[in-house]
Amino acid sequence: MTNKQHKVAIIGCGRLGQYYAEAYSTYPDTEIVAIAEHNPERREQAGKQFNVKNIYSGAQELLDDIVPDIAAIVTPSKHYKDAVIACANAGVKAISTDKPIAAKLSDVDEMIATCNSTGSILAGGILQRAMNENQEIAERLKSGLYGEIKGASVHAWGGEISGGGCQHISVLRLLLNSEISEITTWGTHVDLLKEDVEKEKAISVANDAMRKKEDTGVAINGIFKMENGILTNVYGQPTPERGIDVWTEDSLIRWDWGPPKIFRGFDRNGYRIEIDPNYSKYKWSEFGYRTGSIRSLIKALETGSEPWVTGHDLRQALEAAIASRLSSQLGNVPVKLPLQDRTLELYPRPYRWEGGDVAGGYRSDFGIV
Repeated sequence: MTNKQHKVAIIGCGRLGQYYAEAYSTYPDTEIVAIAEHNPERREQAGKQFNVKNIYSGAQELLDDIVPDIAAIVTPSKHYKDAVIACANAGVKAISTDKPIAAKLSDVDEMIATCNSTGSILAGGILQRAMNENQEIAERLKSGLYGEIKGASVHAWGGEISGGGCQHISVLRLLLNSEISEITTWGTHVDLLKEDVEKEKAISVANDAMRKKEDTGVAINGIFKMENGILTNVYGQPTPERGIDVWTEDSLIRWDWGPPKIFRGFDRNGYRIEIDPNYSKYKWSEFGYRTGSIRSLIKALETGSEPWVTGHDLRQALEAAIASRLSSQLGNVPVKLPLQDRTLELYPRPYRWEGGDVAGGYRSDFGIV
């Protein structure tokens, strides 16, 4: 007999799924009761590694036998929709996916609508938005501790704008406490940032990159207009920063893929002064920002609070990526959000969409990683 409170199912036990399983098998208030994995060898190995006897070849087979409290869906992205809807309809109370949540906006709309109708929580996955320091700095900004926000910027938004670029959009919306209302962009191919190319060829290469259905190799420059009126400059290349800057009259908050740095005031030469951020100690810290994502979902299940990454957050990130490419395709036309055409789509790389078993190793714009 166990005293553990929440029963967890891991659906998809590849590399990322095993990261989730590692966390859920460690926490004192969760117990993995079932695993679904299509690969027979990996299924058996995961069952032994995490001491789980109930192992299945797919989500529906699992749900026909066991309805967990929490389902961590960590399949390739193309399977998220069916698994999320199946879990919600089966009565799973809390469901998480990862990025990107889908290729087509209407698919995400359907996932969110289904979860809303069944009362299931739909959470996002391993995003830096779930880092406790990012959550704390967002609360400070919201409280006005550093003064009125004057502007913001996004740096190195390129490569996969719906994959890794999901991180930028999610942190930006968190820090500014606002949605994006309008997007105007100038898109190009990342290779054009590395070498000189004659103008006519550069235009052709850039246009081809924007027209592709697959989210790969693009670099986006532009302007995001936020609902609160703040204009955010977007740079497709490192400047050398790679994340998000938010500034007030005398302060700068800089997220660059880690706990945000804080600069406040100026020295006698006019340079910004970096100060100690003095972040609060977070109780859970074993697994980086994966911890914040999982623990905030558990808290949401127990208290009715909102997870630090939600299905809505993942939808907004996908919508911003689609709108950014659309603006460039149309000739740098301002595109208002939310998009009216919900059939618009942007497919992630085959590795994210179909998984490594089908697509092979993950290849970034700088090689296999």
